[in-house]
Amino acid sequence: MAVDNQIMSENYKDDLLEVLYTKSFKYDKDAGFTLSGGAKSDVYIDVKKTVMNSMGMELVAFAFYQEIKNAPIDAIGGLTMGADGIAYATAFRSTLNNKMLDVFIVRKEPKEHGTGQWIEGSMRDEAWVAIVEDVTTSGASIIKAIEKAREAGCQIQRVITLIDREEGAFEKVKEATGCKLEHIFTKSDLIELHEKFAGEIAEKAAKGEEEDE
Repeated sequence: MAVDNQIMSENYKDDLLEVLYTKSFKYDKDAGFTLSGGAKSDVYIDVKKTVMNSMGMELVAFAFYQEIKNAPIDAIGGLTMGADGIAYATAFRSTLNNKMLDVFIVRKEPKEHGTGQWIEGSMRDEAWVAIVEDVTTSGASIIKAIEKAREAGCQIQRVITLIDREEGAFEKVKEATGCKLEHIFTKSDLIELHEKFAGEIAEKAAKGEEEDE
């Protein structure tokens, strides 16, 4: 699937969802998967395989740029590692479009030497920022990123995840921080695409059996 920059603005979400499905989506209704928080799920989404793919990176950057291009923000970032690739790619895409953005990364633990800081980056004091994440399940990572960014003096303007697994994060983030968690896709979007492709495969298989008879 080739991505044409001239028409990406019209089709980028469909293209990105397909790349996410191909590169990052796994479904196993029998054995399931253990998520980072310990919970079991029949769906596993490894977004890093999309963000670190050349085509996926461009689409992810464009999708997030569309979300923040009119927002009054100075920087973009979030908790490492879920935010890293998204923040770098989006800042680069934004800069190409003459909206200069700095990047910051929130550590999982404070630096053990020097200043002992939680945040890496070069932002102005009291910067207006967007917090981003690749996949959000419980909301704990985004909540931590918001809290540490605020402690550093940042003003949170937007909070955006690429995929919301629809497991209560929206409500938890709102309750804990007062911020609205926005998403580009949900787990349901990927499941719907999976069911569509599974149906098409089954239909082709049925037609093949009919032709063999």
